[in-house]
Amino acid sequence: MTNSFTFRFLSEKDVNEVLKIEHASFTLPWTEEAFKNEFKQNKFAVYIGLEDEGRLIGYCGVWVIVDEAHITNVAVLPEYRGLKLGEALMKKIMEISSEMGARTMTLEVRVTNSVAQSLYRKLGFQDGGIRKSYYTDNREDALVMWVNL
Repeated sequence: MTNSFTFRFLSEKDVNEVLKIEHASFTLPWTEEAFKNEFKQNKFAVYIGLEDEGRLIGYCGVWVIVDEAHITNVAVLPEYRGLKLGEALMKKIMEISSEMGARTMTLEVRVTNSVAQSLYRKLGFQDGGIRKSYYTDNREDALVMWVNL
């Protein structure tokens, strides 16, 4: 771990590395096919990665549709957590989304994920509502959060 972190846009060739981070981060990880569809077919999707000496250690995805951005995923490998890299990824994707014309950004987060909620609030997100039984693994509710870019 060198702390020489760099951002780059991701593409379909990054799916295997993204999946490693996804599986290390979520109880309900997206599938290989889902990510391939994001890269190949979703014209609204933008994914950025964070690298440490060429190794993908984190990523963030967003859909930018007209003037609204919707965060799909943000994740960092467990051994790199606590270094404010999730915050760096979020700031970068907010900047990119704004440059693409987005005026607002939204996301869903588990109601029990207070660490992520704290980060989002630090970045200006506010609570917008609850999606009941949003997560299919345990029927947990999602907190919808919004921010003006």
